[in-house]
Amino acid sequence: MALSSDRQSLIPSFLYSTSLTSRTLAAGNSNPRFTSSPLAAAPNKSNFMIPAPSEPGKIEMYSPQFYAACTVGGILSCGLTHMTVTPLDLVKCNMQIDPAKYKSISSGFGVLFKEQGVKGFFRGWVPTLLGYSAQGACKFGFYEFFKKYYSDLAGPENAAKYKTVIYLAGSASAEVIADIALCPFEAVKVRVQTQPGFARGLSDGLPKFVRSEGALGLYKGLVPLWGRQIPYTMMKFASFETIVELIYKHAIPTPKSECSKPLQLGVSFAGGYVAGVLCAIVSHPADNLVSFLNNAKGATVGDAVKKMGLVGLFTRGLPLRIVMIGTLTGAQWGLYDAFKVSVGLPTTGGVAPVAVAPELAKA
Repeated sequence: MALSSDRQSLIPSFLYSTSLTSRTLAAGNSNPRFTSSPLAAAPNKSNFMIPAPSEPGKIEMYSPQFYAACTVGGILSCGLTHMTVTPLDLVKCNMQIDPAKYKSISSGFGVLFKEQGVKGFFRGWVPTLLGYSAQGACKFGFYEFFKKYYSDLAGPENAAKYKTVIYLAGSASAEVIADIALCPFEAVKVRVQTQPGFARGLSDGLPKFVRSEGALGLYKGLVPLWGRQIPYTMMKFASFETIVELIYKHAIPTPKSECSKPLQLGVSFAGGYVAGVLCAIVSHPADNLVSFLNNAKGATVGDAVKKMGLVGLFTRGLPLRIVMIGTLTGAQWGLYDAFKVSVGLPTTGGVAPVAVAPELAKA
């Protein structure tokens, strides 16, 4: 039945606003352009998900070009933003490792400037740029892939009902892969930033690290990194999608599809900033562990807990990390969605699942 196949197109319509499906359902399925579609008339039973229509000359949703664009957007959003906040990250790492010397944010910057000058603020920027570019590529690209994949597995009704579960599962799956790409760069970055004289950067720091710790030593911090990044990313993506949806629902009087692109990008930044604050709080204990383990040769999680204490594990460096991660996450979502808009794709999130009219439900 054509009406049944109309319902089966719910997933693309609520994940992205370019689909005609939500408008046709809201109008009682009265759009002849949609009902005359060959896809609606003869759905492919082996794949009940009908792709969202694309505009001429623009990237088709869920095509290889779509995922490639999301990957490039992830590279730009994560690599550039993390590199920009290198001074904050450097002070944060040193506050975690040596709180007696780096007592506060202001004094930490003062100590770094006195001992290393202005150049010291950007120590480790190369592994930061390369590592987080690789992570961003996998994080955003695979998130879009897994979000669609899990939606297809769940089916349209369950995917609409449990959309937050799909956001959480998709982001967790993507982050597992992303951290494997990030881990070696993160190990070298922390060592360069917290041990003055160890190395100038990635080119000499990587071989020196491998000689000291072995190749597997680059992945010594992988499990704590997963412990930090997976909850962080789950919170980052699921809360962002939810916050943006609430902003469009309660704070903006016009539908997302009628909002200007600058306004949509402003919503992306605002939603990303609030999501980033939540991310920082959830992932901070694991962040302290990653910094401790990558700084001290042969250190264990037990050593970190014993030295920092449970309270210190949750609070040391937290205010700075909230400022850093909030700004960082807001900027990432802004850049990511700006790139998507530039290539003709819609911004992320902001459209709730479409309610099926009673007459359609009975069909």
